[in-house]
Amino acid sequence: MVGHRYGGHRRWSYAVGHGQHPTHPYARHGRRGPLRGHRLRPAERARPQPTASGANACAKENLPTQTPGKLTIATDEPAYQPWFVDNKPDSGEGYESAVAYAVAEKLGYTRDEVVWTRVKFDSAIAPGPKTFDFDINQFSITDERKKAVDFSAPYYLVRQTVIALKSSKIAGKTSLADLRDAKLGAQVGTTSYQAITDLVKPTQQPQVYNSNDDAKKALQNGQLDGLVVDLPTAFYITAAEIEDAVIVGQLPQVGTPETFGLLLDKDSPLTGCVSNAVGQLSADGVLKELEQRWLAQVAGAPELT
Repeated sequence: MVGHRYGGHRRWSYAVGHGQHPTHPYARHGRRGPLRGHRLRPAERARPQPTASGANACAKENLPTQTPGKLTIATDEPAYQPWFVDNKPDSGEGYESAVAYAVAEKLGYTRDEVVWTRVKFDSAIAPGPKTFDFDINQFSITDERKKAVDFSAPYYLVRQTVIALKSSKIAGKTSLADLRDAKLGAQVGTTSYQAITDLVKPTQQPQVYNSNDDAKKALQNGQLDGLVVDLPTAFYITAAEIEDAVIVGQLPQVGTPETFGLLLDKDSPLTGCVSNAVGQLSADGVLKELEQRWLAQVAGAPELT
């Protein structure tokens, strides 16, 4: 879970306190340090893919899926909240599970025509033939990865988030105005720091840190009222790293956010249709509704206004 790992974004987990294995993916594989802000870089956009000609190119009967009449969707084992609930992708619960079924429906597949398979993160992003039609697993869209695989249009734009100790004066606050007098911090040169200066505009000079460890220690030692990190990192820190830390809320979008996309085989004939489906869900407001439900409400990361 890079804070994204610039090119290796992973997930956080509710491992602590939710009956799951305490060794999270980041610790095991170092894909995303426990606290890394997203460094500014050019916009990450899925490369447009050619589709078959004809008005019905994306009709279900014309899609060359792994199994005719079925849509095979992959994710990792285990799959963590809030992306999936109770490690059950087929439940439709959790942000990414809900997104996967919404895409399937747009493509014409009923729930019982969706087949789930488990594929490790590193195997999915590696070059070579795939055993799935698309994989949903918090994959950051990067130019480097696009050399080996395809991505759909983004289904999630990573938000910056304020976390604090439960004892902090900003714990439980609900607006940007409530944060103006707070001492906030972030890693230098990141979107997280930009969110403080451009959105919160605190009366005190924001604190900057050269390393993620330093920033986290400052929060733990009470040197900060709040720390700004990306939302996936905020989930991880508050669930598994700092016992008495809580999410204050998500900040409005700022800068060039990291984006997650559905991953497909390189030059997959499905990429265009899958990307179109994601685009329609975005335009129709469905993705925003799912984000509100599963990330803001269920997972406890309200939006600060």
